[in-house]
Amino acid sequence: MPATQATKATPTILRRVTVMLYEALLLISVEMLAIAFYMLVTLNSQHPLAKEGMKAWLFLVTGAYFTWCWMNTGHTLAMKTWRIKVVKPGHHQLPFRTAALRFLLAWGWFLPALAACWAFGLHGKGQIAGACAAGIVAWAMTALFDKDRQFLHDRLAGTRLIALPKAARKVA
Repeated sequence: MPATQATKATPTILRRVTVMLYEALLLISVEMLAIAFYMLVTLNSQHPLAKEGMKAWLFLVTGAYFTWCWMNTGHTLAMKTWRIKVVKPGHHQLPFRTAALRFLLAWGWFLPALAACWAFGLHGKGQIAGACAAGIVAWAMTALFDKDRQFLHDRLAGTRLIALPKAARKVA
């Protein structure tokens, strides 16, 4: 990785969270296609095993989407739109293991809240949404305690998000 990438500015927390919201909208379309494919392959089976298989399939598709994007270009479509790139210092491209680890660690945004809902028997949509919101805020605050303002999953994975400069306008 060029030395200039390691010294680029970290995007603000608000900008990164905004990218995640945009990413969620784009991910819905990816997952809708994955669901359509799964339903076609399973002939829309309503068997409990098929329903659990759907969850595993969506997890794999989501993981493949993120790891492929991060490995090939360093960003997803939402990250590209907001000029943010994920890098690993000392590497030209994100290695597969690092991208996969970052994806798994990023579940820290939601998994603790979902585990708390399960542990305390919270089943209402409002209860789950409230727990997830609290978890998201708590995870976002991890960047406030990091010297480089990186989120916890980036720190643990050895990656960092950098802000890319605006493209120069071409004068006709």
